Amino acid sequence: MQETPPLSALKTVTVPGRGAVVTGAASGIGLAAAKRFAALGMDVCLADLDETALDHARKDIQAAAQGGRVMAMAVDVADAAAVTALKDRVLASFGDVALVMNNAVARHTGGCLDEPDNWRKTIDVGLFGVINGCQAFAPAMIAAGKPAMIVNVGSKQGITNPPGRPHYNVAKAAVKAYTELLQHELRNGDDTAVTAHLLIPGMTTTGDRAHRPGAWWPDQVVDYMLDALDRGDFYILCPDGEVTPEMDAKRILWAARDITENRPPLTRWHAGFKAAFDAFEP
Repeated sequence: MQETPPLSALKTVTVPGRGAVVTGAASGIGLAAAKRFAALGMDVCLADLDETALDHARKDIQAAAQGGRVMAMAVDVADAAAVTALKDRVLASFGDVALVMNNAVARHTGGCLDEPDNWRKTIDVGLFGVINGCQAFAPAMIAAGKPAMIVNVGSKQGITNPPGRPHYNVAKAAVKAYTELLQHELRNGDDTAVTAHLLIPGMTTTGDRAHRPGAWWPDQVVDYMLDALDRGDFYILCPDGEVTPEMDAKRILWAARDITENRPPLTRWHAGFKAAFDAFEP
């Protein structure tokens, strides 16, 4: 049976006078989410590494704000001390943080034997950026005693593990595991009104990448996320214009059966298993 907080939880979080922090907020899903929170009247803090893009995003979001304050801070989320400084500044400015969205990411191409620096950059931002955000903000959110949410952004690539970008897959797989464990700890804490959630976007047009047929726009992902948070969902598994929820279920369950049926890894991309995968019905 799925555990869910009261359906009204989101309605007490995304309200005027409460604060939201979004990392990776200068573009894509982060920017769309920050703009939506501002439009709901929340005080919003944008965090990103690119100061120029961050300034443009701040001006864009101020135009959408409905009475809430908007601030921006250039932060390297891989630096725990910098994220702690972000938390201190946000609490000093807003006095309250109701929603933290750990969205910042780094992407590098290469293989499993790629140079260590690329691995470290991806994991420092993609995994430790999430951990730093949770560890900096969660204690104050818990101590406040009010409903609050932490949304960590994962990826389907961290679940089904498609070949081609191992750095990213490994970081996102770790984010999934970390967020599951975080939510377990939160729900078993003493009178904790804070919940954790894992956003798993589908194919999305973000940053300066060209729009691909079938991809969702960031606003569509945010719409889907808010509906899921309102229901109290932990796993927010987004479809897109090409991949249906049924297709996602098939791919995820097939990947799990590589283990339970002692098959080779990644048989979805193994020529010897193509017919079996095509015929597989969960």
